[in-house]
Amino acid sequence: MLPNFFKELGPIKAEQIKSIIKCNYRNLTSSCSFNNFISIKSISDGSLSFLYNNEQAKGDMPLNSGIICTEMKAKELSSKQKIFIVKNVQEAVAKISNIFYREFNHEEKNKFKKPQIGKNCEIGKNVIIENGVIIGSNVKIDHNSVIKHSCIIGDGSKIGSNTLISNTILGNNIYIGSNSSIGQRGFGFYLNSNKNINIFHSGRVIIKSNASVGSGCTIDRGSFSDTIIGENSFLDNLCHVAHNVKIGNNCAFAAMTGIAGSAKIGDNVLTGGQAGIAGHVTIGSNVQIAAKSGVFNSLNNGESVMGNPAINKYTFIKNYKKIYGKR
Repeated sequence: MLPNFFKELGPIKAEQIKSIIKCNYRNLTSSCSFNNFISIKSISDGSLSFLYNNEQAKGDMPLNSGIICTEMKAKELSSKQKIFIVKNVQEAVAKISNIFYREFNHEEKNKFKKPQIGKNCEIGKNVIIENGVIIGSNVKIDHNSVIKHSCIIGDGSKIGSNTLISNTILGNNIYIGSNSSIGQRGFGFYLNSNKNINIFHSGRVIIKSNASVGSGCTIDRGSFSDTIIGENSFLDNLCHVAHNVKIGNNCAFAAMTGIAGSAKIGDNVLTGGQAGIAGHVTIGSNVQIAAKSGVFNSLNNGESVMGNPAINKYTFIKNYKKIYGKR
């Protein structure tokens, strides 16, 4: 059974939702309620989700589910669909996410099972391991690290000093360097001139077996889905992986690579140092991205790019020689 990292507060009545957002609505009665608040890709019977104007609906959605969207998007949905119609979907999402979920409080975490630690583990000084944690065999955790409640760490993994891990599932033989932060809230919020509203991030970080994360890295948990690092993928020091990013197997990212939210990256992808990948793009497999490149658009399998904005590597070199000559 997978761990539960957050307190689920559903079902939430439609009346409560209507009271915290400015909206019109369709097919909602006083008895309507929703069990959870999830992404459109995971929508199921009795759940509440949302659609931005640039997103496509997921075929025929369960009519007992609810959708938050604009008036324009509502016209594309079934006339029987339960809908909250708003002017700003991002604002509504931020407000509503915080009534469906919250962090477990100290009293609740005290009721979780004591940490389970496997055989032949090496736990350094001043390491904090909270209740609900499961640690496999032959795991080494260096001094001053913190493993927050309910995390799972697979056999043979090594965690460096001063590293914080929360809301995370690690496979076997994972390496996490020192001074890294795994599983914290991502950079998702509604920008308000008076006070920004954070979106509650109810996703996890999943790092699959034989992956490696260098020192000083940050990997944010997902907002409405999981952040996933594939098997045998390596992150150098000082890399940042934002919320909802999906990375395939056998990838390698040199130091200071940054990957923005909800980017999807295939297998065998290589980046040079200080490369940047924009959010919501799809990078195919066997792609190579040169150092200091800025990738703003999706890339097909097997492409090699460089520059900012990144273009075909050979086109970039040809253009460079025209301007600067051979150097």
